[in-house]
Amino acid sequence: MDLLTANDQPGAYPDSYYAATASRMEAHAPLREDVTCDVCIIGAGYTGLSAGLYLADRGFDVLVLEAHRVGWGASGRNGGQLGSGQRVDQSDLEDRYGEKTAHQLWELGREAKSLVRDLIATHTMKCDYRPGILYADHRKRLVAESRAYVDKLQRDYGYGQIRFLDQQDLQETVETKAYFGGSLDTGAGHLHPLKFAIGLAAAAKQAGARIHEQTRVRTIEPSNTTRVICDQATVSAPHVLLACNGYLGDLDQSVSRRVMPLNNYIIATEPLAADRAQTLIRKNIAVADSRNVVNYFRLSADNRLLFGGGENYGYKFPKDIKSFIRPHMLSIFPQLADVAIDYGWGGTLGITVNRMPHLQRLEHGVLSASGYSGHGVGMATLSGKLAGELICGTATRFDILASIPAPEFPGGPRWRQPLLALAMWYYALRDRF
Repeated sequence: MDLLTANDQPGAYPDSYYAATASRMEAHAPLREDVTCDVCIIGAGYTGLSAGLYLADRGFDVLVLEAHRVGWGASGRNGGQLGSGQRVDQSDLEDRYGEKTAHQLWELGREAKSLVRDLIATHTMKCDYRPGILYADHRKRLVAESRAYVDKLQRDYGYGQIRFLDQQDLQETVETKAYFGGSLDTGAGHLHPLKFAIGLAAAAKQAGARIHEQTRVRTIEPSNTTRVICDQATVSAPHVLLACNGYLGDLDQSVSRRVMPLNNYIIATEPLAADRAQTLIRKNIAVADSRNVVNYFRLSADNRLLFGGGENYGYKFPKDIKSFIRPHMLSIFPQLADVAIDYGWGGTLGITVNRMPHLQRLEHGVLSASGYSGHGVGMATLSGKLAGELICGTATRFDILASIPAPEFPGGPRWRQPLLALAMWYYALRDRF
Protein backbone atom coordinates (compact mmCIF):
# COMPACT_ATOMS: atom_id res chain seq x y z
CA MET A 1 0.00 0.00 0.00
CA ASP A 2 1.42 3.38 -1.05
CA LEU A 3 0.41 5.75 1.74
CA LEU A 4 1.44 8.81 -0.26
CA THR A 5 -1.38 8.10 -2.71
CA ALA A 6 -3.75 5.73 -0.91
CA ASN A 7 -6.08 8.26 0.71
CA ASP A 8 -5.45 11.67 -0.86
CA GLN A 9 -5.41 13.63 -4.08
CA PRO A 10 -1.85 14.06 -5.39
CA GLY A 11 -0.44 17.48 -4.60
CA ALA A 12 -3.56 18.66 -2.75
CA TYR A 13 -4.27 19.24 0.92
CA PRO A 14 -7.09 17.17 2.44
CA ASP A 15 -10.50 18.76 2.87
CA SER A 16 -9.79 19.70 6.49
CA TYR A 17 -10.66 22.64 8.68
CA TYR A 18 -6.96 23.44 8.76
CA ALA A 19 -6.60 23.63 4.98
CA ALA A 20 -9.78 25.71 4.74
CA THR A 21 -8.48 28.31 7.21
CA ALA A 22 -4.74 28.44 6.49
CA SER A 23 -3.23 31.37 4.63
CA ARG A 24 0.07 32.06 2.82
CA MET A 25 -0.23 28.65 1.09
CA GLU A 26 2.48 29.50 -1.45
CA ALA A 27 3.13 26.85 -4.10
CA HIS A 28 6.72 25.72 -4.64
CA ALA A 29 7.72 24.40 -8.06
CA PRO A 30 8.64 20.73 -8.52
CA LEU A 31 12.31 19.90 -9.01
CA ARG A 32 12.91 19.20 -12.70
CA GLU A 33 16.69 19.39 -13.08
CA ASP A 34 19.66 17.70 -11.45
CA VAL A 35 21.18 19.75 -8.63
CA THR A 36 23.81 19.61 -5.91
CA CYS A 37 23.51 21.04 -2.39
CA ASP A 38 25.04 20.74 1.07
CA VAL A 39 21.98 19.13 2.67
CA CYS A 40 19.02 17.38 1.05
CA ILE A 41 15.99 17.04 3.31
CA ILE A 42 13.19 14.65 2.34
CA GLY A 43 9.86 15.74 3.79
CA ALA A 44 8.50 19.26 4.37
CA GLY A 45 6.82 18.70 7.73
CA TYR A 46 7.94 20.03 11.09
CA THR A 47 11.15 17.97 11.17
CA GLY A 48 12.32 18.82 7.67
CA LEU A 49 11.35 22.48 7.79
CA SER A 50 12.88 23.01 11.24
CA ALA A 51 16.14 21.40 10.09
CA GLY A 52 16.06 23.41 6.88
CA LEU A 53 15.57 26.68 8.77
CA TYR A 54 18.32 25.88 11.29
CA LEU A 55 20.86 24.94 8.61
CA ALA A 56 20.01 27.72 6.17
CA ASP A 57 20.43 30.25 9.00
CA ARG A 58 23.99 28.91 9.37
CA GLY A 59 24.91 29.26 5.74
CA PHE A 60 24.27 25.76 4.41
CA ASP A 61 22.85 25.29 0.92
CA VAL A 62 19.67 23.39 1.80
CA LEU A 63 17.16 21.66 -0.48
CA VAL A 64 13.83 20.46 0.98
CA LEU A 65 11.85 17.95 -1.11
CA GLU A 66 8.15 17.27 -0.53
CA ALA A 67 6.09 14.69 -2.42
CA HIS A 68 2.90 16.75 -2.05
CA ARG A 69 2.66 20.14 -0.28
CA VAL A 70 4.35 21.80 2.69
CA GLY A 71 2.78 20.37 5.86
CA TRP A 72 0.74 17.91 3.80
CA GLY A 73 1.28 14.95 6.15
CA ALA A 74 0.78 14.67 9.89
CA SER A 75 2.29 18.13 10.45
CA GLY A 76 -0.72 19.77 8.81
CA ARG A 77 -3.44 17.40 10.03
CA ASN A 78 -2.79 16.71 13.72
CA GLY A 79 -4.57 17.75 16.90
CA GLY A 80 -2.31 20.74 17.39
CA GLN A 81 -1.33 19.90 20.97
CA LEU A 82 2.12 20.96 22.19
CA GLY A 83 2.69 18.74 25.21
CA SER A 84 5.35 18.67 27.91
CA GLY A 85 8.09 16.07 28.20
CA GLN A 86 7.87 13.01 26.00
CA ARG A 87 5.00 10.80 24.85
CA VAL A 88 6.00 8.47 27.74
CA ASP A 89 5.69 9.86 31.28
CA GLN A 90 8.74 10.53 33.42
CA SER A 91 8.14 7.68 35.86
CA ASP A 92 8.23 5.16 33.03
CA LEU A 93 11.30 6.83 31.53
CA GLU A 94 13.11 6.55 34.86
CA ASP A 95 12.22 2.86 35.08
CA ARG A 96 13.35 2.21 31.51
CA TYR A 97 16.47 4.32 31.16
CA GLY A 98 17.45 5.64 34.62
CA GLU A 99 16.99 9.02 36.27
CA LYS A 100 19.83 10.79 34.44
CA THR A 101 18.48 9.96 30.99
CA ALA A 102 14.90 10.68 32.09
CA HIS A 103 15.94 14.19 33.18
CA GLN A 104 17.77 14.73 29.89
CA LEU A 105 14.64 13.70 28.00
CA TRP A 106 12.51 16.03 30.14
CA GLU A 107 14.85 18.92 29.31
CA LEU A 108 14.61 18.12 25.60
CA GLY A 109 10.82 18.19 25.92
CA ARG A 110 11.04 21.52 27.73
CA GLU A 111 13.19 22.93 24.96
CA ALA A 112 10.79 21.60 22.31
CA LYS A 113 7.99 23.72 23.76
CA SER A 114 10.21 26.78 24.02
CA LEU A 115 11.48 26.29 20.47
CA VAL A 116 7.97 26.21 19.03
CA ARG A 117 6.93 29.33 20.94
CA ASP A 118 10.15 31.14 20.03
CA LEU A 119 9.76 30.32 16.33
CA ILE A 120 6.18 31.60 16.40
CA ALA A 121 7.27 34.86 18.03
CA THR A 122 10.44 35.41 16.00
CA HIS A 123 8.76 34.85 12.65
CA THR A 124 5.40 36.39 13.58
CA MET A 125 3.44 33.23 12.77
CA LYS A 126 -0.30 33.71 13.15
CA CYS A 127 -1.12 30.14 14.16
CA ASP A 128 -3.61 30.65 17.02
CA TYR A 129 -1.33 29.48 19.86
CA ARG A 130 -3.07 29.19 23.24
CA PRO A 131 -1.69 27.84 26.55
CA GLY A 132 -3.05 24.86 28.48
CA ILE A 133 -3.67 21.12 28.07
CA LEU A 134 -5.89 19.15 30.43
CA TYR A 135 -5.11 15.44 30.78
CA ALA A 136 -8.36 13.73 31.76
CA ASP A 137 -8.74 10.36 33.52
CA HIS A 138 -11.41 8.14 31.99
CA ARG A 139 -11.22 5.65 34.90
CA LYS A 140 -11.64 6.49 38.59
CA ARG A 141 -8.68 4.29 39.53
CA LEU A 142 -6.35 6.55 37.53
CA VAL A 143 -7.07 9.68 39.57
CA ALA A 144 -4.66 8.81 42.38
CA GLU A 145 -1.94 8.18 39.80
CA SER A 146 -2.56 11.62 38.28
CA ARG A 147 -2.26 13.29 41.67
CA ALA A 148 0.98 11.42 42.40
CA TYR A 149 2.41 12.27 38.98
CA VAL A 150 1.69 15.99 39.42
CA ASP A 151 3.48 15.84 42.79
CA LYS A 152 6.43 14.08 41.14
CA LEU A 153 6.81 16.64 38.37
CA GLN A 154 6.64 19.48 40.87
CA ARG A 155 9.06 17.84 43.32
CA ASP A 156 11.59 15.99 41.13
CA TYR A 157 11.54 18.12 37.98
CA GLY A 158 10.80 21.54 39.43
CA TYR A 159 7.81 21.90 37.14
CA GLY A 160 5.33 24.32 38.70
CA GLN A 161 3.06 24.81 35.68
CA ILE A 162 0.95 21.72 36.34
CA ARG A 163 -1.75 21.14 38.93
CA PHE A 164 -4.07 18.32 39.89
CA LEU A 165 -7.81 18.51 39.21
CA ASP A 166 -10.38 16.47 41.11
CA GLN A 167 -13.67 15.53 39.47
CA GLN A 168 -15.43 18.72 40.48
CA ASP A 169 -12.56 20.89 39.21
CA LEU A 170 -12.55 19.01 35.94
CA GLN A 171 -16.30 19.28 35.41
CA GLU A 172 -16.06 23.01 36.08
CA THR A 173 -13.49 23.20 33.28
CA VAL A 174 -14.97 20.79 30.72
CA GLU A 175 -18.73 20.22 30.40
CA THR A 176 -18.72 16.42 30.55
CA LYS A 177 -19.35 13.62 33.01
CA ALA A 178 -16.98 11.26 31.19
CA TYR A 179 -13.95 11.94 33.39
CA PHE A 180 -13.05 11.57 37.07
CA GLY A 181 -10.07 13.90 37.48
CA GLY A 182 -6.76 14.72 35.87
CA SER A 183 -4.14 17.43 35.57
CA LEU A 184 -3.93 20.84 33.93
CA ASP A 185 -0.60 21.76 32.33
CA THR A 186 -0.46 25.48 31.63
CA GLY A 187 3.10 25.20 30.30
CA ALA A 188 1.76 23.13 27.40
CA GLY A 189 -0.48 24.55 24.70
CA HIS A 190 -2.20 24.15 21.34
CA LEU A 191 -2.09 25.76 17.90
CA HIS A 192 -3.25 25.58 14.29
CA PRO A 193 -0.81 22.95 12.99
CA LEU A 194 -0.93 23.73 9.28
CA LYS A 195 -0.45 27.46 9.86
CA PHE A 196 2.61 26.59 11.94
CA ALA A 197 4.02 24.36 9.17
CA ILE A 198 3.42 27.04 6.55
CA GLY A 199 5.10 29.58 8.85
CA LEU A 200 8.14 27.31 9.19
CA ALA A 201 8.34 26.97 5.41
CA ALA A 202 8.20 30.74 4.93
CA ALA A 203 10.95 31.22 7.54
CA ALA A 204 13.16 28.52 6.00
CA LYS A 205 12.74 29.99 2.54
CA GLN A 206 13.55 33.49 3.79
CA ALA A 207 16.72 32.07 5.37
CA GLY A 208 17.74 30.67 1.97
CA ALA A 209 16.44 27.10 1.91
CA ARG A 210 15.06 25.91 -1.45
CA ILE A 211 11.75 24.06 -1.23
CA HIS A 212 10.34 21.87 -4.01
CA GLU A 213 6.83 20.46 -3.68
CA GLN A 214 5.29 17.63 -5.73
CA THR A 215 8.77 16.10 -5.94
CA ARG A 216 8.69 12.48 -4.92
CA VAL A 217 11.87 10.68 -3.91
CA ARG A 218 12.03 7.13 -5.26
CA THR A 219 15.41 5.84 -4.07
CA ILE A 220 18.49 6.92 -2.17
CA GLU A 221 22.00 5.82 -3.14
CA PRO A 222 24.25 6.49 -0.10
CA SER A 223 27.90 7.32 -0.74
CA ASN A 224 30.32 10.10 0.16
CA THR A 225 28.03 12.25 -1.98
CA THR A 226 24.63 10.62 -1.69
CA ARG A 227 22.33 10.59 -4.71
CA VAL A 228 18.64 11.21 -4.09
CA ILE A 229 16.66 9.98 -7.09
CA CYS A 230 13.36 11.79 -7.74
CA ASP A 231 10.84 11.32 -10.53
CA GLN A 232 12.28 14.04 -12.75
CA ALA A 233 15.68 14.89 -11.25
CA THR A 234 18.57 13.75 -9.06
CA VAL A 235 19.99 15.58 -6.05
CA SER A 236 23.60 15.04 -4.95
CA ALA A 237 24.48 15.98 -1.37
CA PRO A 238 26.96 14.95 1.32
CA HIS A 239 24.21 15.16 3.96
CA VAL A 240 20.68 13.75 3.68
CA LEU A 241 17.91 13.87 6.29
CA LEU A 242 14.93 11.53 6.08
CA ALA A 243 12.08 13.51 7.65
CA CYS A 244 9.23 11.35 6.35
CA ASN A 245 7.69 9.97 9.57
CA GLY A 246 4.71 7.70 8.74
CA TYR A 247 5.18 8.23 5.00
CA LEU A 248 8.71 6.80 4.76
CA GLY A 249 7.62 3.74 2.78
CA ASP A 250 10.56 1.72 1.47
CA LEU A 251 13.18 4.48 1.40
CA ASP A 252 15.03 2.83 4.28
CA GLN A 253 14.18 -0.59 5.68
CA SER A 254 16.18 -0.10 8.87
CA VAL A 255 13.93 2.81 9.84
CA SER A 256 10.69 1.31 8.54
CA ARG A 257 11.22 -1.75 10.74
CA ARG A 258 11.12 0.59 13.74
CA VAL A 259 8.59 3.25 12.71
CA MET A 260 5.12 2.14 11.66
CA PRO A 261 2.37 4.23 10.05
CA LEU A 262 -0.91 4.59 11.93
CA ASN A 263 -3.99 6.52 10.83
CA ASN A 264 -5.93 8.90 13.06
CA TYR A 265 -8.95 11.11 12.41
CA ILE A 266 -10.39 14.49 13.37
CA ILE A 267 -13.74 16.17 12.89
CA ALA A 268 -14.67 19.84 13.15
CA THR A 269 -18.17 20.92 14.10
CA GLU A 270 -19.98 23.92 12.79
CA PRO A 271 -19.11 27.11 14.72
CA LEU A 272 -20.73 27.16 18.16
CA ALA A 273 -22.25 30.21 19.79
CA ALA A 274 -19.58 31.92 21.88
CA ASP A 275 -21.31 31.28 25.21
CA ARG A 276 -21.89 27.61 24.34
CA ALA A 277 -18.26 27.13 23.34
CA GLN A 278 -16.97 28.82 26.49
CA THR A 279 -19.17 26.59 28.63
CA LEU A 280 -18.09 23.45 26.79
CA ILE A 281 -14.35 24.04 27.38
CA ARG A 282 -13.47 26.90 29.68
CA LYS A 283 -10.22 28.90 29.44
CA ASN A 284 -9.76 27.74 25.82
CA ILE A 285 -7.53 24.83 26.77
CA ALA A 286 -6.98 21.58 24.89
CA VAL A 287 -7.91 18.18 26.34
CA ALA A 288 -6.43 14.69 25.91
CA ASP A 289 -7.72 11.70 27.83
CA SER A 290 -6.12 8.61 29.36
CA ARG A 291 -7.38 6.03 26.87
CA ASN A 292 -4.84 3.94 25.00
CA VAL A 293 -6.63 5.10 21.85
CA VAL A 294 -6.69 8.72 22.95
CA ASN A 295 -9.59 11.11 22.53
CA TYR A 296 -8.30 14.68 22.15
CA PHE A 297 -10.22 17.89 21.55
CA ARG A 298 -10.13 21.67 21.72
CA LEU A 299 -11.87 24.73 20.37
CA SER A 300 -10.76 26.42 17.17
CA ALA A 301 -10.28 30.18 16.85
CA ASP A 302 -13.83 30.44 15.44
CA ASN A 303 -15.41 28.30 18.22
CA ARG A 304 -15.68 24.97 16.45
CA LEU A 305 -15.04 21.82 18.46
CA LEU A 306 -12.11 19.94 16.91
CA PHE A 307 -12.36 16.34 18.11
CA GLY A 308 -9.91 13.57 17.27
CA GLY A 309 -9.33 9.91 17.98
CA GLY A 310 -10.52 6.54 16.75
CA GLU A 311 -7.61 4.83 15.02
CA ASN A 312 -8.48 2.16 12.50
CA TYR A 313 -6.35 -0.84 11.73
CA GLY A 314 -5.77 -0.74 7.99
CA TYR A 315 -4.04 1.74 5.72
CA LYS A 316 -7.24 3.01 4.09
CA PHE A 317 -9.25 5.81 5.69
CA PRO A 318 -12.92 5.11 6.49
CA LYS A 319 -15.27 6.15 3.69
CA ASP A 320 -17.21 8.45 6.04
CA ILE A 321 -14.82 9.92 8.60
CA LYS A 322 -17.47 12.22 10.06
CA SER A 323 -19.70 9.27 10.94
CA PHE A 324 -16.71 7.26 12.16
CA ILE A 325 -15.65 9.88 14.75
CA ARG A 326 -19.00 11.42 15.68
CA PRO A 327 -19.92 8.62 18.19
CA HIS A 328 -16.61 9.17 19.99
CA MET A 329 -17.43 12.88 20.31
CA LEU A 330 -20.95 12.18 21.56
CA SER A 331 -19.65 9.76 24.19
CA ILE A 332 -17.90 12.78 25.75
CA PHE A 333 -20.36 15.53 24.78
CA PRO A 334 -23.84 14.04 24.27
CA GLN A 335 -25.21 17.59 24.39
CA LEU A 336 -23.74 18.17 20.90
CA ALA A 337 -26.11 15.73 19.20
CA ASP A 338 -27.79 18.65 17.43
CA VAL A 339 -24.52 20.11 16.10
CA ALA A 340 -23.51 19.63 12.47
CA ILE A 341 -20.09 18.29 11.49
CA ASP A 342 -18.53 20.47 8.79
CA TYR A 343 -15.20 18.69 8.27
CA GLY A 344 -13.75 15.23 8.75
CA TRP A 345 -10.23 14.21 7.75
CA GLY A 346 -7.57 11.62 8.40
CA GLY A 347 -3.81 11.57 8.57
CA THR A 348 -0.96 9.14 9.02
CA LEU A 349 1.49 9.48 11.88
CA GLY A 350 4.55 7.41 12.72
CA ILE A 351 4.64 5.34 15.91
CA THR A 352 7.36 3.30 17.59
CA VAL A 353 7.19 0.26 19.85
CA ASN A 354 8.41 2.27 22.84
CA ARG A 355 6.51 5.45 21.85
CA MET A 356 9.76 7.42 21.84
CA PRO A 357 11.07 9.44 18.89
CA HIS A 358 13.38 7.42 16.68
CA LEU A 359 16.52 9.28 15.63
CA GLN A 360 19.08 7.26 13.71
CA ARG A 361 22.40 7.68 11.93
CA LEU A 362 22.41 5.68 8.73
CA GLU A 363 25.34 5.26 6.34
CA HIS A 364 27.35 7.93 4.53
CA GLY A 365 25.93 11.03 6.21
CA VAL A 366 22.27 9.99 5.97
CA LEU A 367 20.16 10.72 9.08
CA SER A 368 16.58 9.89 9.98
CA ALA A 369 14.22 11.50 12.51
CA SER A 370 10.66 10.23 12.92
CA GLY A 371 8.31 8.13 15.07
CA TYR A 372 6.89 10.84 17.32
CA SER A 373 3.88 8.71 18.27
CA GLY A 374 1.41 11.57 18.57
CA HIS A 375 3.81 13.96 20.33
CA GLY A 376 5.24 15.57 17.26
CA VAL A 377 4.34 19.26 17.38
CA GLY A 378 7.19 19.88 19.77
CA MET A 379 9.46 16.87 19.35
CA ALA A 380 9.43 16.83 15.55
CA THR A 381 10.33 20.52 15.50
CA LEU A 382 13.12 19.95 18.01
CA SER A 383 14.37 16.82 16.23
CA GLY A 384 14.86 18.85 13.07
CA LYS A 385 17.03 21.26 15.05
CA LEU A 386 18.98 18.36 16.60
CA ALA A 387 19.64 16.90 13.15
CA GLY A 388 20.86 20.33 12.10
CA GLU A 389 23.18 20.46 15.10
CA LEU A 390 24.66 17.08 14.15
CA ILE A 391 25.27 18.20 10.56
CA CYS A 392 26.98 21.30 11.97
CA GLY A 393 29.27 19.04 14.02
CA THR A 394 27.59 18.87 17.45
CA ALA A 395 26.20 15.39 18.04
CA THR A 396 25.54 15.32 21.80
CA ARG A 397 21.84 16.11 21.87
CA PHE A 398 20.93 14.13 18.75
CA ASP A 399 22.68 11.15 20.29
CA ILE A 400 20.66 11.35 23.52
CA LEU A 401 17.60 10.35 21.51
CA ALA A 402 19.51 8.15 19.07
CA SER A 403 20.88 6.11 21.99
CA ILE A 404 17.39 5.16 23.20
CA PRO A 405 16.89 1.47 22.26
CA ALA A 406 14.56 1.24 19.26
CA PRO A 407 12.90 -2.19 19.07
CA GLU A 408 11.72 -3.44 15.71
CA PHE A 409 8.05 -4.18 15.21
CA PRO A 410 7.66 -7.96 15.15
CA GLY A 411 6.52 -9.93 12.15
CA GLY A 412 8.74 -8.76 9.32
CA PRO A 413 7.42 -6.81 6.29
CA ARG A 414 4.48 -9.17 5.75
CA TRP A 415 3.13 -9.37 9.30
CA ARG A 416 4.10 -6.09 10.96
CA GLN A 417 0.92 -4.26 10.02
CA PRO A 418 -1.51 -7.10 10.90
CA LEU A 419 0.21 -7.60 14.26
CA LEU A 420 0.03 -3.86 14.97
CA ALA A 421 -3.66 -3.91 14.08
CA LEU A 422 -4.22 -6.79 16.50
CA ALA A 423 -2.38 -4.93 19.28
CA MET A 424 -4.37 -1.72 18.70
CA TRP A 425 -7.63 -3.70 18.69
CA TYR A 426 -6.62 -5.21 22.04
CA TYR A 427 -5.91 -1.78 23.54
CA ALA A 428 -9.20 -0.42 22.20
CA LEU A 429 -10.99 -3.28 23.97
CA ARG A 430 -9.16 -2.41 27.19
CA ASP A 431 -10.36 1.18 26.87
CA ARG A 432 -13.93 -0.01 26.45
CA PHE A 433 -14.11 -2.71 29.13
